[in-house]
Amino acid sequence: MSAHKQSLQALNDSGVNADRCLLITESHARSAAYGIACNDEADYARESQLSLLRAMDENRLLFKHAAPVMETLYAQIVNTHSVILLTDSDGLVLHSLGDPDFLTKASKVALIPGVNWSEKSKGTNAIGTALHENQAMMVQGDQHFMQVNQSLTCSCAPIVDPHGKVIGALDVTGDQRSSHQHTLALVRMSGQMIENHMFSETFNNSVAVHFHARPEFLGTLVEGIAVFSPDGRFLSANRSAQFQLGLSLNGLHAHTFYSLFGLPISRMKELDSDALQGPRKLDLFSGLSVWCTVKMKSHKQWLGGLDSRTDAPKRIDPPAKFDESSGQKKSLLSSLRYLDTGDTQVSTVIRKLAMVRNHDIPIMILGETGTGKDLMAQAIHSDSNRAAQRFVSVNCASIPETLIESELFGYEEGAFTGARKKGSVGKIQQADGGTLFLDEIGDMPKHLQARLLRVLQDRKVSPLGASKDIEVDVAIICATHQNLKELIVKGSFREDLYYRLNGLVVRLPALRERTDFDVVSQRILQSLCKNTPPLKLSPPVSELFKRYPWPGNFRQLHNLLRTAVVIACEEDAIQLHHLPDDFLEDAKQIQRPEIEKLPPVNAEQLVDKDDSNLQDITLAAMAQTLRLHKGNVSTTAKALGVSRNTIYRKKSLLPPGAWD
Repeated sequence: MSAHKQSLQALNDSGVNADRCLLITESHARSAAYGIACNDEADYARESQLSLLRAMDENRLLFKHAAPVMETLYAQIVNTHSVILLTDSDGLVLHSLGDPDFLTKASKVALIPGVNWSEKSKGTNAIGTALHENQAMMVQGDQHFMQVNQSLTCSCAPIVDPHGKVIGALDVTGDQRSSHQHTLALVRMSGQMIENHMFSETFNNSVAVHFHARPEFLGTLVEGIAVFSPDGRFLSANRSAQFQLGLSLNGLHAHTFYSLFGLPISRMKELDSDALQGPRKLDLFSGLSVWCTVKMKSHKQWLGGLDSRTDAPKRIDPPAKFDESSGQKKSLLSSLRYLDTGDTQVSTVIRKLAMVRNHDIPIMILGETGTGKDLMAQAIHSDSNRAAQRFVSVNCASIPETLIESELFGYEEGAFTGARKKGSVGKIQQADGGTLFLDEIGDMPKHLQARLLRVLQDRKVSPLGASKDIEVDVAIICATHQNLKELIVKGSFREDLYYRLNGLVVRLPALRERTDFDVVSQRILQSLCKNTPPLKLSPPVSELFKRYPWPGNFRQLHNLLRTAVVIACEEDAIQLHHLPDDFLEDAKQIQRPEIEKLPPVNAEQLVDKDDSNLQDITLAAMAQTLRLHKGNVSTTAKALGVSRNTIYRKKSLLPPGAWD
């Protein structure tokens, strides 16, 4: 019996249905043809952070709508020893979310962002095979081609864009011993939800028909959605619409609104006037009847629609953030995913923030000056359901104490000498419906802390000179570089306000502590070179930057690179002579004394030594490197070429203060 038939027989014996059995057997044959061996070791090759970042940018629409669905799916499968993966159309993992205990195991079999899971890379697996076959797949245990993956059970569904093109896949992978047959159904439903969300956002200046044979299924995942141009030309349809209409996308392109629904597109105005009567019954060209609602959508606005929940057209503006300097809304430029550039500490922070998003939990961001606390706050707002409303930022340290009360709470006409004739709306009231960001909250005068506490408790604000309170609905994010608990002990910060503000406390690492320096520096260079190819850092500059402690963090790095880009002009890379003289001098003064303290390395010391002497030498070298990097474990590990776990483990063997 041939190997192909043996594999087919084994799958039949295992109870796999014939269609899936055939697909997996064909996939095994392809895997062998790709030159993959069943006993190959796991391939840990990952795309560079820059390549992964580019892939994320290319899949912005997919990620935007997949991320919240992944969180919903995770809530349904939490504690099942599973991980959820989002990939692009080539099988490259873009994002992962899962149980902490299984994430460790997942990393051992390369189920992490940046790794490719196409059939050509990993052989038969749910992601690669589902993308190849363009259909949902479950691959269990030894159905995987490579033995290293046979402890897994994977369920994957391809995701198509609004034009019917496969753009990615959603996968749930878990331990083979705890597999569930319903997982594939959950993944399919989640994939369909992502597709519908993308679909509803894509087509502007169009007429969208939402329909189903049963009216109770309107507004659910299984409703059909077909979109037409204002003159009735067919544009696209989701999978459910294709199924109900009995035609593929290619077949539907030969139709018009009239040929499918039996009336001209101009009759949509009449449907608008019947909005209060609920869904309308229409006859399809096939003779079947469906219930439908119709939405006519322009570039920024629903012009109207048959919607049983409202009797008036609804305005839906795309998510935007409010630019206080111009008084205008503009497109989102920041979200949490853009800030996740590979550093483990930052990734952990972002994961926590995503979990509490839209739950009205106050967030406190800690970190040194210049670590990007304001950018993080804007990203939290941009990813929330308040994104279309204002993001109002108040720096409590930069506003004079005499003005901060009127800035925050506003004032009525005549409240004090010099007040504007019509009064002024305070920052808190400006943020109504949106997000209020209180930067450097530790510098807020204590007499105003009590007033802020009352606002948070009562959800009302009282402008200076006003006779009544005004209700406000704001999400609160605050930030500080100070130790608020120490300020409480000193009596300069209210303890009750502190516990009102610290619903979730996260800490941003300093730039010198981060492991994604190359990615963030290149990101800054890209932003500075908008009209020209982005410059790169030459190897000497890159090495100097990684050794420098960056007391000003990202703010210092950004200003330095901005100057260097101007000086470097049309060159390809930033060299040492492009850097300001004061920075180079500062770098020499900071690093030379530490470097001069280190004795020269003598390789002969490592030869013919017993284990105890070798251990002593290792610990001494580690202590010296820790001193050089001011106790930072991440940079010490990188300098020595070992893992951080190794440093933590051996650090316990050093006497206290050995690296001070």
